[in-house]
Amino acid sequence: MTALSLLLAATLVSAAPATPPGDEAVRLTPEQAREIGMKIWRNEAGGKVELLTHWNKDEDFASLGIGHFIWYVAGRPGPFTESFPGLLDAYEAAGQALPAWLQGRPSCPWTGRDAFYADFAGPRLVELRELLARTVDIQARYAARRLEDALPKVLAAADSGQRPKLKARFYAVAASPNGLYALVDYVNFKGEGINPKERYDALGWGLIQALELMDDAAAGQPSVEAFARGADAALTRRVAHAPPARREIERGWLAGWRKRLKTYAQP
Repeated sequence: MTALSLLLAATLVSAAPATPPGDEAVRLTPEQAREIGMKIWRNEAGGKVELLTHWNKDEDFASLGIGHFIWYVAGRPGPFTESFPGLLDAYEAAGQALPAWLQGRPSCPWTGRDAFYADFAGPRLVELRELLARTVDIQARYAARRLEDALPKVLAAADSGQRPKLKARFYAVAASPNGLYALVDYVNFKGEGINPKERYDALGWGLIQALELMDDAAAGQPSVEAFARGADAALTRRVAHAPPARREIERGWLAGWRKRLKTYAQP
């Protein structure tokens, strides 16, 4: 078992069975998974069932589930890491039955936003929202596993001299009250930060960048607050370097992102 597995198990699942040696999956009770999942759902979709299936204006992908997991149209991959197919794998691993049209890791069947919303009340999207609404715990466990996978990727991508500092900051945040929620949410919100396509002017905004820009917490100050400041700095930098065509300043995304970051330090 990895050190991160031990930390996650101790933080999240003290009431759950011990993880067997060699099994690195995060073990969440339904209650614990639902608590984290509901926070993520409120962040991404206001806790509304209708927003579990969403397609942002000027985006080329659907955003689905409590984490607004990305789903691309066949033949049209984008710059961001696709995450919805991984959720389908998580469903199958959990023994959750899937509708026939979702089996076999299909690409997004809607060709664009207009087609998506024209079919919003159709049987497939209604069925998908029902599935997503009743499986918050599975989605939260999927999000937590993505976090567990993130740290080795971040350390591999970092300069060797930076790795001890980044690792120490990561563990300090994870050990803080609300810290695990903050890390799970941010990785699913803005990714690991290691995808070279997720850059503006060669500058990223994911987990690795938030850790890099994080100031080490002062004595007695929760590290999760320092992490939120690092994430704010990364996102502020992103908007400042965004291509004009993205219109990120005009869309006012940063204000919403900052509201989300404030929840990291809230009980």
